Amino acid sequence: MVGRRQFLKKAAGSLASLGGLSLLQRSVFAAATGAEESAILDALPGKEALIKKTYRPPNYETPVSYFDTPFTPNNRFFVRYHNAVIPEVKVSEWRLHVGGDAVRTPLELTLEQLRKDFKPVEIAALCLCSGNRRGLFQPHVPGVQWGSGAMGNARWRGVLLKDVLAGAGIGKSAVEVSLDGADSGVLKTTPDFIKSLPLAKALDENTLIAFEMNGEPLPHWNGFPARLVIPGWTATYWMKHLTAVNVLSKPFDGFWMKTAYRIPKDRFPSGQFSSQETATTTPVTEMVVNSLITNLANGQTLSADKPTEIKGVAWDGGNGIAQMEVSTDGGISWHKATLKQDLGRFSWRQWHYVFEPKRTGEYRIMARATSHSGASQPLEPVPNPSGYHHNAVQKIIIQVA
Repeated sequence: MVGRRQFLKKAAGSLASLGGLSLLQRSVFAAATGAEESAILDALPGKEALIKKTYRPPNYETPVSYFDTPFTPNNRFFVRYHNAVIPEVKVSEWRLHVGGDAVRTPLELTLEQLRKDFKPVEIAALCLCSGNRRGLFQPHVPGVQWGSGAMGNARWRGVLLKDVLAGAGIGKSAVEVSLDGADSGVLKTTPDFIKSLPLAKALDENTLIAFEMNGEPLPHWNGFPARLVIPGWTATYWMKHLTAVNVLSKPFDGFWMKTAYRIPKDRFPSGQFSSQETATTTPVTEMVVNSLITNLANGQTLSADKPTEIKGVAWDGGNGIAQMEVSTDGGISWHKATLKQDLGRFSWRQWHYVFEPKRTGEYRIMARATSHSGASQPLEPVPNPSGYHHNAVQKIIIQVA
């Protein structure tokens, strides 16, 4: 078994071969801290080099240094799949099927019909994997050992799901809306990746069927030609390569709802999904308040000759960020950071703080966000079996010389 020291040495050698990526290297090492999976950079077709976690299915993390912009470029956006068979969908052959036992008039729509027959809507929203930062849990928990880069912020353009459902007609018995995509497992016994939404969330004024991302058609690895966008909720519901939307009169009981993506009940504040709750667990839904430093990494050395701007992003499930604080002494004292442009309550919010060290030596940097709801990041992650919602205050040790 390869030891941690050998593993990081090997990763460093692979990165060095790419040349000129010192900040990227620090991002990779930051993401690898506490994680058991590979920290090797690799480029999928149409993507820049991302941190490869698994190849089949493709799971690739965005290096933290790429987050220093309001919106994450499409070719730097993270990739997350549960299934390994991901077809190249042709627009001419693609159809969206709208049906279910609680719909009045089943529909079959082309991409052109979606674009022409429904009002276009654009929204800025963070797409974040439920297991982002899972690899930082101690002790480790099962699942892809994500660092901090299983997320990306984008402008999504499409049509409202509620408008499409209205075109089909919703019956009075409707309880949930299920979502299916074109990807599938290698084995026939692999559970199809189908998710469901409570009817109220499906009819929410911000829930989209999106076909554009940052002003361009969706990339293949991010759901071309159309995907669901559920602002404020984690990305497990953001179905890629969307092919079917079904209105159901009973709660959907497939594996990815009944068994996977669940957390202990009352462990986190979250959106209501009463039809899927049990006596002990509830589905992962809303994002929790969180933040990330984007331009510094653990172990970095800074110059004492000039001030350093500490930069980052903060987000929550849609209440918006009210305050960002930075500590340079390990949490003994806190200082307000400056929030940058508000791009909408579902977008992340950039922030910065000017750090002027008074001495050389070690500094313990921490960052903490507070939302308009009053929720703030905890000092330690909230334990749960699958490592979801890791939103502990980030802690970085730097040297000033």
